[in-house]
Amino acid sequence: MQEDKFKTRLKIAKNKAKSKYTQKNVKSNSGMGVAFKMSTELVASVVVGTIIGFILDNWFGTKPWLILIFFFVGVIAGIMNVIRSAKKMQK
Repeated sequence: MQEDKFKTRLKIAKNKAKSKYTQKNVKSNSGMGVAFKMSTELVASVVVGTIIGFILDNWFGTKPWLILIFFFVGVIAGIMNVIRSAKKMQK
């Protein structure tokens, strides 16, 4: 009988702790972390686009054109990712 009460109380305590833990994870997005994530996405897309342009320029021998084209493609992709992330955060 005492063991049943203990199990019931233990189950209730676990459920409370679990619900607090999940609520904390959902709401714990700090502004600094989000800003770092967005800036990293932007910089990474520009760097990747520029590297792809550099490699293709060396391969085709069309220096500086593909670097410039893929640089701007990377900038556009980065801005689109930042906008998409901001819209997700707003929801």
